[in-house]
Amino acid sequence: MTEAIYPQVRIVSARFLRPDTVEQLLNRLVQIGGILRMSLTGQNLPATVPYGPARGKPNPHPDRKVIHVGDQDVQLQVQVGAVILELEDESYIPAIEEAVDEVFASKDFSCAVQKGRFMKSQPTVSDYAKYGPDADREILGLVDPRKKGGPVIIQGNK
Repeated sequence: MTEAIYPQVRIVSARFLRPDTVEQLLNRLVQIGGILRMSLTGQNLPATVPYGPARGKPNPHPDRKVIHVGDQDVQLQVQVGAVILELEDESYIPAIEEAVDEVFASKDFSCAVQKGRFMKSQPTVSDYAKYGPDADREILGLVDPRKKGGPVIIQGNK
């Protein structure tokens, strides 16, 4: 990325999150602001069955839903297990921890906010193959080389 190193946090739950919990969490995070990049990680939810006797048929998974985040709709393509955030500065971390505690207070499982480096900061071979040598530095490490479309961009409140 650039010479500046931005703080990163990872929100990890003990279980995969349901779409309504993901929607609630992401809406709270968007309200806080200060997020430069966000990545939802977890098990892939393909639209069609990729292998086996039902190959090519629709995959009616109940967690493959459209959620409303901020002011736009987003198709969930993974069963979310972790949310990785890159922030403008560390002053947003206490507000993020408070939002996570608020969302998970009524759930029957725990969730942790971890600080560290979780996103790549240098272009990888996959980044180069997908976007070429002049790729936007803000999408580094967010590339799934098998995905046909680009990343989903959610506009914040700035």
